Amino acid sequence: MTGGPKYFKTAGHLLLCQGASCQARGSALLHRALWNGLERDSLAYYKRGGSLRLTGSGCLGACSYGPALCVYRERAGHLEEGWYAAVDFPLARRVALAVYAGEALPEEGRYGP
Repeated sequence: MTGGPKYFKTAGHLLLCQGASCQARGSALLHRALWNGLERDSLAYYKRGGSLRLTGSGCLGACSYGPALCVYRERAGHLEEGWYAAVDFPLARRVALAVYAGEALPEEGRYGP
């Protein structure tokens, strides 16, 4: 497709819940802080070689344990996912940096598969 949208390589996609319960626990501020940090460090998918995508999502189903964060990435030829509850900025940043560097995802706050 000539003249179409520009493609940016993606190392991983972080989805941060913006449902009502997570917002009551600060997910809107967390989203803004994480986004600002990704941009500042040139990790955001469209900034100077960055390749992390951050999206505010609807309910991720951990309403009593929010904010909730889900991450998807390809690692060793397979789709890897990580689900996190009670996420604060330091944990969200550690998850993002692990995804960007291709390292193991943190275990702290992790639930599910």
